[in-house]
Amino acid sequence: MDCKFDSEKVIEQFESLTKDAKRVQIETLKKILIENGESEYLQKWNLDGRFDPQTYRSCVPVVTHKDLDPYIQKIADGATHPVLTGKPITTISLSSGTTQGKPKFVPFNDEIIETTMQMYQTSYAFRNRKFPIENGKALSFNFASKKLTTKGGLHVGPVMTNLFRAAQFKKMMHAMQTPSCSPDEVIFGPDFHQSLYCHLLCGLIFHEDIQVISSTFVHTIVHSFRTFELIWVELCTDIKTGILSTRITDLPIKTTMAKVLKPNPDLADKIRSKCLGLKDWNGLIPNIFPNCKYIYAVMTGSMESYLKKLRVYAGGVPLVNGDYGASEGWIGANVNPDLPPEMTSFIVIPNMGYYEFLPLQEIDGVDSVEPEPVGLTDVKIGEEYEVVVTNLAGLYRYRLGDIVKVIGFHNSTPKLKFVCRRNLILSINVDKNTEKDLQLSVEAAEKLLTNEKLEIIDFTSHVDLTINPDHYVIFWELSGDASDALLKECCNCLDMSFVDAGYMTSRIGNTIGPLELKVLKRGTFQKILDHYVGLGSVLTQFKTPRCVGPSNTAVLQILSNNVVKSYVSDAFS
Repeated sequence: MDCKFDSEKVIEQFESLTKDAKRVQIETLKKILIENGESEYLQKWNLDGRFDPQTYRSCVPVVTHKDLDPYIQKIADGATHPVLTGKPITTISLSSGTTQGKPKFVPFNDEIIETTMQMYQTSYAFRNRKFPIENGKALSFNFASKKLTTKGGLHVGPVMTNLFRAAQFKKMMHAMQTPSCSPDEVIFGPDFHQSLYCHLLCGLIFHEDIQVISSTFVHTIVHSFRTFELIWVELCTDIKTGILSTRITDLPIKTTMAKVLKPNPDLADKIRSKCLGLKDWNGLIPNIFPNCKYIYAVMTGSMESYLKKLRVYAGGVPLVNGDYGASEGWIGANVNPDLPPEMTSFIVIPNMGYYEFLPLQEIDGVDSVEPEPVGLTDVKIGEEYEVVVTNLAGLYRYRLGDIVKVIGFHNSTPKLKFVCRRNLILSINVDKNTEKDLQLSVEAAEKLLTNEKLEIIDFTSHVDLTINPDHYVIFWELSGDASDALLKECCNCLDMSFVDAGYMTSRIGNTIGPLELKVLKRGTFQKILDHYVGLGSVLTQFKTPRCVGPSNTAVLQILSNNVVKSYVSDAFS
């Protein structure tokens, strides 16, 4: 590792920032407003050179992406005047698109790269203290999309693609992190199926050097090793013969892999023997990668549902949760890497943006008056809030849509636990069920599958408004076949496990109809992934949509075309 990276110095800087969070927040807001004060958007709110939080919060409204979208579109179309920022925006990030059904445009600039580098360095410094890496490699399941341009000539891509292409980011990653075992040509390959195959192949070739396995989201890691289960024989054949599979057709990937892949029958036999010796792939990672010290990815929120499968693959290898951020910017660092993912909290770094918090209990109350956000240092322990962000890339008092709970403070900055996305993904009448409620319901029903050694590969939901009374539909893709009796029991369990009082009352009163469980063909969620990749997302950034709205006709069509069995609950009959 480059000796220029000093973990202890980074930690010292982090501690200094968090000890005086209120002052740092005031300075950060002032910096943002001075740099961008001449922009069309800020000029609209007549700040008149005042940069204090009180004036800012009284003049500039809290907004959603819909409010800022016309300004972002102006930038994308090639506006030459300062629209949201003083300096020109030259790149646009695409959100994953799985929450709303289509990707959003989000401004991306050098300041986002700088804050990302600060976040990565901070969390890595704490990881390196707990899990020091020496002369190893990382099996990093990173994927970048092809270059797109807007009408105005701006580059467009998922945020991680924009980061991977940034020279200063690549230099920082090289200095502080274990190098990837995969060449850049694999990361930037045009077909993620080919890239994934070569990531796995490189991982096997350098299997004794791998000390970290990582990706942005844990879904990508689980998906990658599910793929490994299907193609490991072919991978071993490549290693034995030194000849790359004919499934790899991209010329740059083929050329670079020819430099990596050499005939190695002994290694092929060793991997084959290890794979054949595994029962249900339990402990796959430590068996194949004996020097792996930890697995790193975002594992909270909608990603928690993949932890069960990852722990099968991981054996006893520690799971380290990634940091808390979004396409719109960063919120907090995980500085306790030894905690299990479910217990992870995030420390807000106060110079990375200006942060406010909307009190949740008032948002969802009957009072129609919008609550006033509170500042970073004014939040209360035990309370839940929606995060509001002002950043250096042109987002002002932007509602992120995430719900967090304040569980304490680190020095003077809050310690947050991610709860869920704010939007009620399942709601018909007075029922209010979040992504977390859906996950808990699915987990309860999945326990019934244990005796049959079945697992849920993935799941989503939908509110069916076409049949009276309206009802919830849960879609499952299973690892194998289950009896009708068992699946009917699962259906009833799903229905009974939504404990929201509004849902229970509505089901008993039949104002919400019986829940429907629909079982999908194997490979259905792969088709959904392929669909989103076709829209410009990448595997690294993909999140399975946990609720598919009526406007998302393409995904609804994929789901309906792949239903093999359907069951209707009689739990409230």
